[in-house]
Amino acid sequence: MNPIQQGLQEYLALRQSLGYQLRRVRCELGNFVRFLEAEGAAHITTDLAVRWATQAEGVQPATWSWRLGMARRFAAWLSTLDPQTEVPPPGLLPYCYRRRRPYIYTVEQIERLVQTAAGLPSPRGLRGHTYSTVFGLLAVSGMRVSEALLLDRGDVNLVEGVLFLRRTKFGKSRLIYVHPSTQTALSAYAAARDRVLPHPKSEAFFLLERGTRVTHSMADWTFA
Repeated sequence: MNPIQQGLQEYLALRQSLGYQLRRVRCELGNFVRFLEAEGAAHITTDLAVRWATQAEGVQPATWSWRLGMARRFAAWLSTLDPQTEVPPPGLLPYCYRRRRPYIYTVEQIERLVQTAAGLPSPRGLRGHTYSTVFGLLAVSGMRVSEALLLDRGDVNLVEGVLFLRRTKFGKSRLIYVHPSTQTALSAYAAARDRVLPHPKSEAFFLLERGTRVTHSMADWTFA
């Protein structure tokens, strides 16, 4: 194992011990080290880091900036072990992320969305009930899509109207107290779901007619 590869393993182990989630970082920096090996480089240089960061084609400038930032942080750490390591200076491949302006649905649009979802055809009528309940819950609770769709049966207290979110952003958990009208809607959905699927394949709260959890990806939601 060459010194850069060894340094990468130690760098990742250190960051992981501090609680960082490094799945994508591990993959990208592994590609960076293989790029350096293919170039026959014994040390990280600014030129090589920039060339690697800009290799990705068909991506936004933010991706190049993010890749170079990963290489910069690794190089800064490695420079304490290898003085010949060049640390790319800040300001190369600058990019300022600008969040898109959110689209705010009106009350009337939300009502139409829920009503349209309720009419989605399916053999036993569960699909429409599932999607209309999900959309209604998102509208009144402010939950993320993934948070709603990852709810298990045990996470939904239909007696007290409390939702326990265990798998939220950054791995945190929280409780959401819902209005009695929402509590009633969730109870009605649960009753309909259990009539259609008395023996589901999943403990998920929101289910499709085949008994599996609704996908968390909006791109995979089909209404045909």
